[in-house]
Amino acid sequence: MNTLAALAAPRRFRPGFWTAVFVVLFLAFCTVTVIRYTKGLGAVTNLSDQFPWGLWIGFDLLCGVGLAAGAFTLTAVVHLFNLKRFEPIVRPTILTGFLGYAFVIVALLLDLGQPWRIWHAIVYWNTHSVMFEVAWCVMLYTTVLAVEFSPVVFERFGFHAPARLIHRLITPLVILGVLLSTLHQSSLGSLYLIVPSKLHPLWYSPMLPLYFYISAIGAGIGMVILESYLSKRAFHRHLEMDLLEPLARGMVVALGIYGLMRLQGIARNHAFGTLGSYEGRMFLVEFLLGVVLPVVLMSFRRLRTNPDWLVGGAFLAVLGFVMNRLNVSITGMEAASGTRYLPSAMEIIVSLGLVATGMAVFAFAVRTFSIFPDGPVAGRSKEPAVGA
Repeated sequence: MNTLAALAAPRRFRPGFWTAVFVVLFLAFCTVTVIRYTKGLGAVTNLSDQFPWGLWIGFDLLCGVGLAAGAFTLTAVVHLFNLKRFEPIVRPTILTGFLGYAFVIVALLLDLGQPWRIWHAIVYWNTHSVMFEVAWCVMLYTTVLAVEFSPVVFERFGFHAPARLIHRLITPLVILGVLLSTLHQSSLGSLYLIVPSKLHPLWYSPMLPLYFYISAIGAGIGMVILESYLSKRAFHRHLEMDLLEPLARGMVVALGIYGLMRLQGIARNHAFGTLGSYEGRMFLVEFLLGVVLPVVLMSFRRLRTNPDWLVGGAFLAVLGFVMNRLNVSITGMEAASGTRYLPSAMEIIVSLGLVATGMAVFAFAVRTFSIFPDGPVAGRSKEPAVGA
């Protein structure tokens, strides 16, 4: 009986190695934050007037927003295209998207020269600025994600009426989210349209907004697969292969279209002759890892239905996406700036700290709310909720 009672008792959280890693990263992040706000950007970064955008833009902003694209992709699949079988992974995907956008905002507060003016876009409208459009879309879509996720919180505390109300409004919410995501995913690429003489021709193209949008869809799907795998490892869940395998097919389509468009753009720029340069080698690594290998591997059903190969293909897609955004924001801009930029240790600490904090908050949410159908509080409420 004692053995049965022990098995029936809820699992208690036991701090381990990764908890210690998070604590160290979080304390280091807080320390760097204090230095940044007391001594300025120059004390913690290797940024300069020649190279004002570095890791915090290339990784924290461009990658953070792009990898959260799985949220609008999956909610559109479920609620607009009525593919209800993907419902079990909607909630964790929305949570991942919301955390991604929330920490992008935190990163901006660190990167902006005068962060106390971040609210100015709300009041002072510059409708001719791409940054203005990005700021508004990020603010609005973060709000949409928070509203989409709120029924999970409401049902946890027994507030069924607001959960039902949001459930009834889910279709217009999803449509709004898709529109906002389309606008700002593409507008992040538009930021670099104004520097045709500075961005290397391997990455510059008038089609940059479309490149950013389509690659975000492919990488966002890859992130959904990775998130499912990490959740399986962390929370001892099963891997939903019947749901993830069709998503991998969608990832192949998105990456295939993106890859063909990139090659066409490079040919139009007559830039294939630069593949022997430093920038060319960086492009080849990015393209082979992030486009060619995932498309080839995930095109075979035997590999897609194997969990190890599936997760490996998704990881490559995400890795290639990260390399692309870093190449656009850093590698492709270095030659024109006349300087080499390497992020400082404190810049890296901030980025790692944000990632670690996001994972910790995700773990806390899974242990507190009904994120997965078989989660710790699943079945606590019969009320409908977004993604349920």
